[in-house]
Amino acid sequence: MSLDERFNKAAEEVKELSAPASDADLLELYSLYKQATVGDCNTTRPGMLDFRGKAKWDAWDKKKGMNQDDAKEQYIQKVEELISIIGKK
Repeated sequence: MSLDERFNKAAEEVKELSAPASDADLLELYSLYKQATVGDCNTTRPGMLDFRGKAKWDAWDKKKGMNQDDAKEQYIQKVEELISIIGKK
């Protein structure tokens, strides 16, 4: 199975977790997904009162410079880790 196929499978499997992941895990997944699919953060940081948007932007911006294939691998590993901890529906 190719890296892209494994990545897409992980993106579907994460929706089947039996319980919600922690906020920190969700931010990590978000930032890795965005880095893998878009690349380096290419938007301006959200406004002062958009706390959720700023947290997501900051998490993604920290991945700046990471190779997209590396981000895909880390995303897959994170999903597998969460499935082993939380389980699937």
